[in-house]
Amino acid sequence: MFFTFFGTIIIAAIIGYASERTGFTSNGYLPSIIICIGGAFLFFFIRVMFGFSFGSAGTNAILSSIGALIIVPTRYRK
Repeated sequence: MFFTFFGTIIIAAIIGYASERTGFTSNGYLPSIIICIGGAFLFFFIRVMFGFSFGSAGTNAILSSIGALIIVPTRYRK
């Protein structure tokens, strides 16, 4: 579980960076990474506490990071 937790953080950071790099978001690199990590933390703890999952831990991290970027509005978004 310890390595899963850090893997979730790393995957979320990569998704946040890639979303800025490709132009999917226009929040800035650091805010996008923070938003992705926050969404991944939230979903990781929901998975641990309630057993809700989309599949593997990597799939959960990717989907929760993208979901957080879509849900969390920022003033910089076009």
